[in-house]
Amino acid sequence: MIMRAASVSQGRSVFLRVLVWTLLGAAALILAILIGVVVGETPLPLETVATVFANNLWGATYPVDRIDQGIIWSYRLPRTLVAAACGAGLALSGVVLQSLVRNALADPYLLGVSAGASTGAVAVTVLGIGGGAIGISAGAFSGAALAFLLVAALARAAGGGSVQLVLAGIAGSQLFNALTSFFIAKSANAEQARGIMFWLLGNLSGVRWPDVTLAVPAAFFGFLVCLWFTRAMDAFTFGASSAASLGIAVRRVQIVLIGATTLMTATMVSLVGSIGFVGLVIPHAMRFVVGPRHGRLVPASALAGAVFLIAADIASRTLIPGQVVPIGVVTALVGAPGFALILISNRRRI
Repeated sequence: MIMRAASVSQGRSVFLRVLVWTLLGAAALILAILIGVVVGETPLPLETVATVFANNLWGATYPVDRIDQGIIWSYRLPRTLVAAACGAGLALSGVVLQSLVRNALADPYLLGVSAGASTGAVAVTVLGIGGGAIGISAGAFSGAALAFLLVAALARAAGGGSVQLVLAGIAGSQLFNALTSFFIAKSANAEQARGIMFWLLGNLSGVRWPDVTLAVPAAFFGFLVCLWFTRAMDAFTFGASSAASLGIAVRRVQIVLIGATTLMTATMVSLVGSIGFVGLVIPHAMRFVVGPRHGRLVPASALAGAVFLIAADIASRTLIPGQVVPIGVVTALVGAPGFALILISNRRRI
């Protein structure tokens, strides 16, 4: 009886702890979104933002300037939501890849997945592959999947080690970046080339509500998949053989997780271009905060990735007055030092 009471008490304690952290995480994300809407080239008071939200969400009829209405509802809010979805999706992709390949440097950018997605999206846009029947997101997904398969095959042919995988990823990234540049030089006019090159550096300026309906479901789906397989990812930390000995269906789990990662990466790249270092730095930062267990690491990385990319988007809009800096430049300025620290701290294992 006493043991049962203790078990019930412990269960309630765990539930309350999870509930508290969930509420704190949701509050942090909502606050970050509000800051992303308020702060920009033209700062807007929180009262105006609340008025616009009330008019559009609950059918209120408060008077508000039409320009402010357009800036908040049609520009900043969808941009901020897509930034949050992209940050969460890329961070989750980094968590999955680092777990599956057991490499501290694995992320969609370094393993060539982002470069492959960029090539697929540009091929559909510039070359017109598919004759209009294939969308940019489908082209990006195909390119990302092809890039990962190529990198995995090359790494396996080279010995299948951790170092070989990173080197194969670098080679794959260079190959697909070269293909992208070739497609642009061959088929794009000057205006298209300039727009695509700016987009490839990461650009949220053209994001609107239809993009939200792609980015948010993709990130949420990937988040649910990662949550479902947290125990499997814990097992993969000790290698595929150890995971199999614990009853994990290794091949099925790998296919599902890599498919979810490819979907998230391809969707985000097709919308905002290639953004590096998010999937590399955020998971490592969260491991210092919540530890290596994926039951905590997955939600923490998703939240931190979302908040980080919202902050990077704010910086991209405000660093230079009257000019938008590509968000990939901002993430690289933060991520490159983080990448260097990871290299140094893992020099004995990679």
